[in-house]
Amino acid sequence: MAADATILYSEDEIRRRVRDLGAAITDAYAGRSPVLVSVLKGGIVFLADLIREIRLPLRVDFMSISSYGEDAGGVVRILKDLDADVGGEDVLVVEDIIDTGLTLSYLLGTLRARRPASLEVCTLLDKSARRIPPLDVRYRGFDCPDVFVVGYGLDVDERFRNLPFILALDRPAQLLEDPGLLDGFLQVPPGPVA
Repeated sequence: MAADATILYSEDEIRRRVRDLGAAITDAYAGRSPVLVSVLKGGIVFLADLIREIRLPLRVDFMSISSYGEDAGGVVRILKDLDADVGGEDVLVVEDIIDTGLTLSYLLGTLRARRPASLEVCTLLDKSARRIPPLDVRYRGFDCPDVFVVGYGLDVDERFRNLPFILALDRPAQLLEDPGLLDGFLQVPPGPVA
């Protein structure tokens, strides 16, 4: 039995959009050396592709956070902090997906307190329909519908981050019971290089 899944964003669509975002960031930060901050683990695939499209002497750093969700009042705890100070730096937070925005809002507040020269956000997917706090997202890959997504860094129970495209899942709970439901998608041959 196959999972109820459809390709929401193909490998080629993602590649083109990442290229466009990289060009826009390169233009906006011309003459500067931004620090791209990604939240582990979901953003690493997007970040890896994005930095190869930015033609600037950038720096990369990572944070790991634990979010306890809306049930716990949006409590967030930093598990791994940045390795270097970002005071006076141009900081660009790189996210795989922004959903309600509660965790990102907390993260931006934490980074603002460190007094960067500038602070912007780049996300591959933006579920703006689910947003709770207002957020200024300068760079947006796709406005994502309110569906459960997996692939290209996004996971279900830490699996399927390695899919080169993004799937919309009708019943993600099925994958917790039987991860083999997406085996057919794992066998998809790589697409042509553009």
